[in-house]
Amino acid sequence: MSDEVLAVIEASAPRRWFAIAILCALGVLVFYVALATPPAPGWQLFLIGAGGLSIWLALRLYRATEHRIELTATQLRSSAGVVIAEISEIEALDRGAFAFKPSNGFLIRMKNPGGRTWQPGLWWRLGRRIGIGGVTPGSQGKFMAEAIATLMAERD
Repeated sequence: MSDEVLAVIEASAPRRWFAIAILCALGVLVFYVALATPPAPGWQLFLIGAGGLSIWLALRLYRATEHRIELTATQLRSSAGVVIAEISEIEALDRGAFAFKPSNGFLIRMKNPGGRTWQPGLWWRLGRRIGIGGVTPGSQGKFMAEAIATLMAERD
């Protein structure tokens, strides 16, 4: 029963490719500005670094969104095998409009702090807070948040 997947969040193909294309386009545009009309050498290095950072972020987003987030009765995990959160360790769930959360997602506050992790477009963890969402559909995020709230109510 605990391995049965109750809810799934995954990046839809159009959102995923649009986000990757935008980051790549930004990187190419910044490289173009740095090389076609070179500013002062310090600014040129800054622009080349910003272009490289944008391309690197696009690659990270591409790799991260190949996976999905799965909710079981006992844990929230990535399809890559990473346990994001144990249901027994969740302290609070925030879905409000003013919460510091990813787009189309929700915020989980844990009882104990964890390490820093970031999977662009899917989820991030910083201390006791975990953000779920990004380039994911809002309907999947809303359903998973409701399922987690139900599991927390059953637990308590």
